[in-house]
Amino acid sequence: MMGLHYGICPVDLDEEQVQDYLHFLQRQSKMPSSSYFKHTLYGLRFAYKVTGKDALLPQLPSLKTPQKLPVVLSEEEVRALIKAPKLIKHRMVIALLYGCGLRRHELLNLRIEDADLQRHMLHIRQGKGNKDRYVPLGDNLVYALKAYLKAEEPYQYLFNGKGTDGTRVKFSETGVQWIVRQSRIKAGIRKRVTSHVLRHTYATHLLEMGLDIMTLKNLLGHEDIKTTLVYLHVSNPERQRAFSPMDRLYKIKK
Repeated sequence: MMGLHYGICPVDLDEEQVQDYLHFLQRQSKMPSSSYFKHTLYGLRFAYKVTGKDALLPQLPSLKTPQKLPVVLSEEEVRALIKAPKLIKHRMVIALLYGCGLRRHELLNLRIEDADLQRHMLHIRQGKGNKDRYVPLGDNLVYALKAYLKAEEPYQYLFNGKGTDGTRVKFSETGVQWIVRQSRIKAGIRKRVTSHVLRHTYATHLLEMGLDIMTLKNLLGHEDIKTTLVYLHVSNPERQRAFSPMDRLYKIKK
């Protein structure tokens, strides 16, 4: 059911999506039993083990007190991570993961036309069974994307890889993982950094910069506010228009 809900293969779901889906189920009029939750997660654990994704083994979420807080990078660490790669394509991958709070599969599914450089908005298409959403790009990401598009000239997808026949295809998950891992090593960051850590950092930084929790919930594409509350590191943030945290890291001379 989770796979149908998100429109992707269940083994491609991350722990955040699993928790978000369970929160969604609990809001329904007929709340599933605790055994339903457990068997759902047992099935996912088995699927992850079979497919070699042991690192994503989820735990049954506690709605009152989350078991652990996400890893979050500092602003200095984000700057170092973005600066680390030599290739503009690799820097752009990290900048979008952080600057728009994207899940890995959302980044890989981005098409060139999804980046609306005129309106400074990024269209994230969730696919069948889920809602699309827009997130702000901000001046810095628009500036960087223009330079990237001119230099790389991607085809169809915003990020391309090479197929077995040499043609340009959608970039791979392993490619994104490699970029983040190598950038972490080069930047000298000791924390465990993954693409999802950049999403955690996006959410936390926006709250610390004053964005309200309800706007953040919509930007992250969460079904339930309880999934977003783990990022509430500041109290009573001032409500304001959504923005990209990239604009607070760098200043563009106009």
